[in-house]
Amino acid sequence: MRANRFLLTAAMATIAAVGLTACGGTADDSTDGAAPAAAAEGFPITVESALGTATIEEKPERVATVNWANHEVPLALGVVPVGMAMANFGDDDGDGLLPWVSEKLDELGGETPVLFDETDGIDFEAVADTDPDVILAAYSGLTQEDYDTLSEIAPVVAYPEAPWATSWRDVITVNAAGMGMAEEGEQLVADIEGEISTAAAEYPQLEGKSTMFLTHVDPTDLSEVSFYTSHDTRSAFFEDLGLSTPSSVEEASADNDQFSGTVSAEQVDVFSDVDIIVTYGDDELISTLEGDPLLSQMPAVANGAIVALDGSGPLGTAANPTPLAISWVLDDYLALLAEAADTAQ
Repeated sequence: MRANRFLLTAAMATIAAVGLTACGGTADDSTDGAAPAAAAEGFPITVESALGTATIEEKPERVATVNWANHEVPLALGVVPVGMAMANFGDDDGDGLLPWVSEKLDELGGETPVLFDETDGIDFEAVADTDPDVILAAYSGLTQEDYDTLSEIAPVVAYPEAPWATSWRDVITVNAAGMGMAEEGEQLVADIEGEISTAAAEYPQLEGKSTMFLTHVDPTDLSEVSFYTSHDTRSAFFEDLGLSTPSSVEEASADNDQFSGTVSAEQVDVFSDVDIIVTYGDDELISTLEGDPLLSQMPAVANGAIVALDGSGPLGTAANPTPLAISWVLDDYLALLAEAADTAQ
């Protein structure tokens, strides 16, 4: 069993269908962002995390989320949070919402929640002002101090193992458990898995291609190669799509739980087992990599098997798989990966 895996210590009752309607999700909803009332069977529940144990006494009616993408779980389950983090990159129209979040809010008929500006860290006062019953943060970088401060406001559902390392599946199951919607969370995971499997089957050339994700590359300094480790959700998502994790990345990830790593360019031959590279950049960056005397020796670079994503745009942002982003980006991302796979040898 994996360390710090969350545990539900009370049985969960089946939530009635009404529990799937949006809190504040319809024009005539009078709860002002609160989830619909539900039977109290199965409460209190406890959800353990790497930072502490959240005890949730009653079905939460007001759900707040902090840090990246946690709000997508209640939204996917039909619940509009009372407050959530403002999108700080990938927001192409400047409204603080990523496009798949805007689309879901429109679908639910819900108003935009209070948006927490986390540019300088968590705005604890803003979170407290939303008067939440629970705070979801299964995918986050919370420190122990952050967790303790937020816990003075409401029970906090944090990451089960390490910062920024919670898989999209666990983001759903852990956050859903904290909402008292464990069964609905499990069904959502199954639905997304089915969607991924169906879409990936259209691209058999991806099967088994070893793929790594370089972090943002500085074209003015190629003395180091930075990459997302196998602990990072971007890298883990490759296996969902039928790709594989290179042994070199697995080995570089084995001794720690960090989501990124770095090797010097002189050691770049360690990545000779990489078929495809995904990174943030454009055609100019690809040309820079191909012109570098060391990095050009990587087979993926030599073969032109590179997927360059706009890191500041929605597509690049969605390469980090989240409950709503997966469906939004899946077809486009698979097509780009397949194009790279066709050039890999």
